[in-house]
Amino acid sequence: MKDIRIALLDMNNNQANQGFKNIREISEAFKKNSEENVIIKTFDVRHKNEMPNIEDFDIFISSGGPGDPHREGLEWEDKFAEFLDTVYHHNKYNDDKKYMFLICHSFQLASIHWELGNICKRKSYSFGVMPIHKTDEGEQEFLFKNLPDPFYAVDSRAFQFIEPNHERFEELGMKIVAIEKFRPHINLERAIMAIRFSEEIFGTQFHPEANPEGMVENLKDEKNKQAMIENYGMEKYLETVDRMDDEDKIVLTQAQILPRFLKFAKKNVLKGIEAMA
Repeated sequence: MKDIRIALLDMNNNQANQGFKNIREISEAFKKNSEENVIIKTFDVRHKNEMPNIEDFDIFISSGGPGDPHREGLEWEDKFAEFLDTVYHHNKYNDDKKYMFLICHSFQLASIHWELGNICKRKSYSFGVMPIHKTDEGEQEFLFKNLPDPFYAVDSRAFQFIEPNHERFEELGMKIVAIEKFRPHINLERAIMAIRFSEEIFGTQFHPEANPEGMVENLKDEKNKQAMIENYGMEKYLETVDRMDDEDKIVLTQAQILPRFLKFAKKNVLKGIEAMA
């Protein structure tokens, strides 16, 4: 029986992080529910310069993380850029595809690397449970299939992706599948919230791995709490805390996006093996 090999890329730079814990839990649940032997290995990318060899894995999930996504001349940045290109080019020229999911900081790094638009600092730090709107392409996106429009997800970022270069998207065959809430009273461009980079590579600016327990933990951090009150007001903050475990909000998003991605990747990895046998 074929092993399904998953590499988890920890981008938190040695900072304790709720999101990575959630990614591991989702991966472990997938392993537990699989008939196949699932191997999960973690790589500490920024702190230890660890990077998976793409030949050794079928599926990659790269986490969010702190800091500026623009280059600072660090060793891991070259390795990560090379890793992105290696997966992308491998899929272009090989039948045994590699599947990759990029979250928040990783999503920003990839968007900068592929020169897709303007990734810049937000006026203020954003933290909370946000409505995410599907684009027309997003309506066709199978990872969003069971989610309403808008759906709700955890947003936690100091940077944003705005002003997409549509020609570049077209040239690379990439699609914007979700954007942030439309706020007509605020004269700001809406940020890009999810991209279908290729059939095998997907990324979100939001955190599809987040669960209510993790959110509650995060809100114990004064910076997050203040960011949320500042951006949305005390009333909205209290309402969010109250509705955190509503079945139709982040609970639904967590149950859908990453688990669907893992199932889809596994099915295609197994199909690829049969075809090559």
